[in-house]
Order: sequence, then structure tokens, then C-alpha cells
Amino acid sequence: MKIYFDKLYKDDRKKELCGLCVPFEKGLLKASSADALTILDGDRPLPVQVEVTSKWDDGSVRFAYLYFLADLPGNDKKEFELVTDSDLRPEYSETVDIIENPEDISVSNGVIKLCVRNNSEKLFEEFEYSDRSFDKEQFIGPFVTVSGQRLKTVFDKWTVAKKGKLFSVIEGSGRCLPTDEKTFSGEGIHFEMRLSITAGKPWIDTDFRFINCTDGNIKPDDIVFAIKSSAGADIDLSSPAIGNMIVDSTGCGDTKKTSVSGDIVTTTGIKELPKYDFGTEGSAATEAVRTITGKSNYRTEFKISFSASQVENTIIAEMLEKEANEHFAEVLYGTFFADYTDKSKDVGVCATVFQAFQNFPKAVKADKNGVVVYIIPDQNENSKVSKAEPVVFTSGMARETRFLLHFHDAKEPIYELDNRSLIYQMPDRPYIAPDEFEKAKVFPKVFLPRDKQNDDVEIALIEKADSHARCYGMLNFGDAPDPGYTAQGRGGGNLVWTNNEYDYPHAMYMMYARTGIRRFLDYANVAASHWMDVDVCHYSTDPLRMGGQWEHTRKHTGGSEEGRGCKGEMVCSHEWVEGLLDFYHFTGDERALSTALGIGENVLRLLDTPMYQVPGEASARETGWALRTLTALFIETGDRKWVDKCEWIVSQFAAWNDRYGKWLSPYMDNTTIRVGFMISVALGSLMRYYRVFPSEELKKMMLDAIDDLTENFMTPQGLFYYKELPSLSRNGTNTLLLEAMAIGYELTQDKRYLDYGKKTFERAIDVSPASVGGKKIVEDAVIVGSGPTKNFAQSFLPITSYYVQLALANGTVL
Repeated sequence: MKIYFDKLYKDDRKKELCGLCVPFEKGLLKASSADALTILDGDRPLPVQVEVTSKWDDGSVRFAYLYFLADLPGNDKKEFELVTDSDLRPEYSETVDIIENPEDISVSNGVIKLCVRNNSEKLFEEFEYSDRSFDKEQFIGPFVTVSGQRLKTVFDKWTVAKKGKLFSVIEGSGRCLPTDEKTFSGEGIHFEMRLSITAGKPWIDTDFRFINCTDGNIKPDDIVFAIKSSAGADIDLSSPAIGNMIVDSTGCGDTKKTSVSGDIVTTTGIKELPKYDFGTEGSAATEAVRTITGKSNYRTEFKISFSASQVENTIIAEMLEKEANEHFAEVLYGTFFADYTDKSKDVGVCATVFQAFQNFPKAVKADKNGVVVYIIPDQNENSKVSKAEPVVFTSGMARETRFLLHFHDAKEPIYELDNRSLIYQMPDRPYIAPDEFEKAKVFPKVFLPRDKQNDDVEIALIEKADSHARCYGMLNFGDAPDPGYTAQGRGGGNLVWTNNEYDYPHAMYMMYARTGIRRFLDYANVAASHWMDVDVCHYSTDPLRMGGQWEHTRKHTGGSEEGRGCKGEMVCSHEWVEGLLDFYHFTGDERALSTALGIGENVLRLLDTPMYQVPGEASARETGWALRTLTALFIETGDRKWVDKCEWIVSQFAAWNDRYGKWLSPYMDNTTIRVGFMISVALGSLMRYYRVFPSEELKKMMLDAIDDLTENFMTPQGLFYYKELPSLSRNGTNTLLLEAMAIGYELTQDKRYLDYGKKTFERAIDVSPASVGGKKIVEDAVIVGSGPTKNFAQSFLPITSYYVQLALANGTVL
């Protein structure tokens, strides 16, 4: 199997950590043989760390996630080869070693050594970089401030989340506690802190996840992390002041020149950087300590002080509103870092905040006392200069912030700090050919060989994938509001966030798999990360909410009220898991799997409530989506508990059909009507179940429903109705009906089902791309462009499955 890297950066990268999702056809690779997987760079075997993330029902590998260290050329692409039967054994120059004790965990990667301890108020008990020791007092926080009180950070328990020779993750769970008698409601404020360590690398990918386990809203004043220059340094954690913002309104950076103000040099781009390095001939860096901040849009703007004066940067809504940026923001906006370097100690640390602009507000600062990362800068001060609403965590909400701590020698060129910072923002991503996913049969039939593809349809699908709003903001990035729901007043005057309705990440992962286009993977990862944090309930006293996914609503969760928790709704028709399972397979992040399982448990509890007990009373959409979720969890885990409820749901559909004669839904007091898109949801879910558990009875029930649609739910012009009432029987455009027709063809190979969908298909691929320009500040978001993510989420699989069946059946689609 070929592994591809596209041309990306101009310089060579040595032993660059890369991760790759690899699917396998059933029976091809035994799980016991997975560790024998070998990646060849020419004829040289590379060290590979293999994680089997999913198995087929025969125990063979379905998905594996591979970590490996790749040598990549500057300004060129490269190919590697994955083999399953090599006798070659790689050599490890460095490894990650972990020692677990009852009360502490020690980690070493050849460059960094650290120890973390349970029940501690310090991040590290011991820390050493390249034989230079840091005192545990040098690491500050992360601290959370609420209502003027800086809370005490307690790391209750550390565990090993991932253990491997190349890459390991340790995770600390803890609480933020008041220092006086004041207590928070519920279980208070919790957090998780993940430290990701790569063999031989002088950096740690750090992840702080804030979790509101109170019964009301929490508006942090700030959340701050710092590394002090020494244990006794008196570091100022107050947020940088926000002065006059100078933004790059052209997006090219060409108008910015080097300027000097006191002992601070501001320069844009890398041309003049060597003169500010320590140890270079003619260097202007003559003092012992140098401080730097950097931010980029096109080129990086550096603020450099040779006498350790304070340099800082802050991101607020108005900056994003005014600054031009042409990138797909899920892939890259720019970088954002601060660095403190001490020549006398031959050590420095550069802190880069991942996707800082997209997840504003953010700030960084460096001065003689160290470097500070503001996960949330002072919101009370920001409110004086910004019209954006503050970040407010409603009850049960979580959100992570990642930042890279890059430890380095004093002579490390500033260019290399900037280079690593940018690579952190947009890492090299290996990929495999789409036909590898097709051969593995891990996704539905969304693949076509190149000679069968229609360029106009492929272009339309790409434009649909790109056409969605980008919504900046710590709680918003990865989601988008629905203009229709908002205009209908469903948010009571607030934006209504789609909360990944119709499983946008799953659609985008399939789009990535069938095209290999890198940005679609980034779209999916960003959306799934948001979903896993913001759109899922991490705390509630109500078991019908705990672990579930919120329906589209205001403030992502419906908002919360002290003592009563969140006001949002959870229903089976708006709880998905396939995208989270994909996220696990495509990133190796095991939290996605546990989140998906939690949603599944919530669905099971909801299905036991009275509203789901009478066939036809709960809509096809409700039980249909539940069936889809539970079937996916059975495929993933093999646990029969998911199937038990699936069998019950299928029996409910049969009973519903018997009760009304067809799949009719109660509408007015005296009507039962056909609702085509809901019937199509049911068919899509039943078909997923049928592929795992085929039966003639189920096949007949689905075909009867499809035939009913074609006989009673179509206009004379070949479109489907919206709904079956004189007051509602307008021309329908819902693409879900295409999936129903594709299913009809898959079950029978009868082309007439494809003919029924042609008019709807033609309209569906006539794309008017949503706006990708225009910015506005609304609530706590900066919204760029227009269009909810649900448009692509809802339409991708119906359009693509129909398109594939049509192309294979007829050899042409238009």
C-alpha cells in the first residue's frame, strides 16, 4: 500500500511525527499480526507504532492508526510503502519510556524527562530538558479565575492514555477549587490536562480541557498558564492591555516594515531574523535574555526585545473582523506564540497556541520573568474594548485548548522556532489512495474509479464541501449557526447552532476518503473536536441528559440556569456517533470512542421513555436515527446490547406499517401523511442494519416503503413532494429521497429507481456556493461567510450514493 505526502514546506523535516488511518478488508490482517506492519522509506524500514482501533466480527483488523517518524524533503512530495509481510526490523534511535507508580508517572523521551504526581497542585514534580533542570515552582497553573478569585488547581489523578515507543500521552484529571469557604454548585469545575510526548523531540503538545460540572453558567475571568524564568521569579499573570490594533487588511503583509520602539524591534518575515539570533556573527542580541512574540496571517510578525522587556499579543473579535485572511481556517489561519530565551542558562521555551485565531480570545506574553499563555485572557478588560460577548461555559460544557511547549537551546535560530510553530499549526499529513478505502469496504458505496467519475458532479461535491460558514470563537469553531432556524425564532433572538446536525464530520470523513483532499480531513477533525467538547453533556444530574448530544439550539446547549442546569433538548433524532467513531479511527484519539459510547448509552435510556413506545407516535426520524447510531456502535464494538434495541426498533417499524398500512405520520388532529425525508431517514437507517443482518422480511418492508414513495409522493414533473397535504405539497428539494432511490436499486438492481431520482439529482448538483467572504460579530462569534454545516452533512451521502449507483448502472450520470 502506497503512502503519499504532498509537497508542503520548503525545508527538509527529519523524523517528523506522522499519523495515518489505514483501513483493512475483512480477514486481511489478523489483530495478532498488526505489530508486524512495516513502513518502508525506499528499502529502509521505519519504526511504526500500531494501534488497532477497530476489528471486524471475525477479529481481523478493520482500522489501524499508525504513528511513524518520516524524513520529508523540502519543496517536494514523497512516497512510502506499507507492507504486512516484511522481515526487516527498524532501529529506534530514541524511544518514549514510561514508569508508572501508584502515586506518580515518570516519562522520558531522550531529550525531556518529567514526573507528574497525583494529588498535587503542581503540573510537574520534576522536569528536565537536555540535562537542564527546571524547578516545579516554575510551572504555573493552569489557573482559572472566577468572580475575581483565582482558583486552586489540583491534579487529582494521572493516568497513561497512550503508551508507545514513538508517541505517548499521559492525562491528568483534576479540579479548580475555591481558596475560601465558597463552593460551586453540582460537582464544581473540573479539568483534564493531556501531555503528548514524541520520541527524541524537545517539545510537549499540551491540552487543557475545562469542564463545567456546576448546575449553572461559568464565565471565567481568565484561564492562564505560565513558565517562570526561575522558581523565585515574580511573574505577572495579568492579561496584556489591548491598545490600538494594527491588522493586515490586505492579507499579504507586504506593507509592513521593520520598526524600533525603545528596545523592541518589530519585523515581518524572516529576512532580518539572523541578526537577532544568539551566537551568530554580528548579532544584535547582546544581552543575556531575549523575549519574542510572533503572530502570522501571511508572514509572521515578530516583536523582539533584547533586554527582556514585555512583548505581547492579544486576539479579540474586532481584530478578526478587520483582518484579511484567505486560508481555509480549519487547515490554517496563522501561528501565535511567545518565547523566552536565557543565554546564560542556555535554555529557552517557546509556547505556541494551536488555532488561536480561530478559537479567540487568546493572548501570549513574554518578559524577564518568563512566558505566559492566556487560554482565556481577562474577559472583564476585553469587554471594555470589544463588543463580542464573553466566553460562557453552560452547565455540562467542556472545551479544550492545545499549546506546544518547545524547549530549546539558546542558539536555536528564531527561524526554527517560527518554523516549528507553523508546522504545529499545519502538520504534514500522509494519505492513502481512495481505492484503499473502497477495497476495505469500511464506508458505504461512495467511491468511483476515475474513469467513471463525472467532473461536473465531482466539482459540485467539492464546492458543497467548501461552502459553509467559518465561525471563530472558543466555543464556536467547528460549528455554524443555521440561518433558517435562527430566522424562525427557535433561539429566542439568539443564533441557533446546528450542533453537527446530520453528522457533518461523518460526511466529511467519507468525502476525504473518496478524494484524498487534505482539507476535508481538517474540516472533519475540527468539527468532531468541537462536537466532543461543546455539543455533548459532560455533567448533569439528569440521566436522560448525561453523556448525550444536544439538539440544535441557542448557546449550543440551550443555555443554563443556576440550580437547574441546561435548558436544551436531547432526542434520538439528533444524536449521532458515526463521525465520532471516524474521528477515533482518523486521529487515534480514544476520547472520541468513549464519547460515542456515552451518546449510545443516552440513546438507550431515551428509547425506554414513554414517547418511543407507540409505533408511529414518535416520528421515523427519531427511531431511524437511533437505529443508525446503535448499528454503528454494534459494528464498532461487537457488543450485543446495541443489537437488542435495534431488533426492537425494526419491529416498531413493522408494527407502524401494520397500524397505518404505510409509514404515515400523524400531522394534524385528523390526518396521517407521508413525510418523504423522514421515511428516507428510516430507510437509510434500516439499510445500515440490513447490511449487517440481512433478511427477506426487512428487504420487503423497505421496498414497499420505497414503492409507496414513487407511486404516491411524486409530482408529474419527476420531483418529490415536500409533504403530503394540499397545503404542503410544493416541489421538494430534499436530497434524502435520493438515498431511498439508491437503496431501491441496491436491493433490486432495477434501474427504474434511479430514474425516479434524476430530477432531484440534477437540481442537487446545480450548486450556488455559499459566501466565503463577509464577516460579522454576533454574540461571542466572528462569523465568516454563510451556510450551515448541515447542508453538506444532510446531502453528501444521498447525492453520492445515488451518483455512484447511477454511474455504475448506466456508465453516465448526465
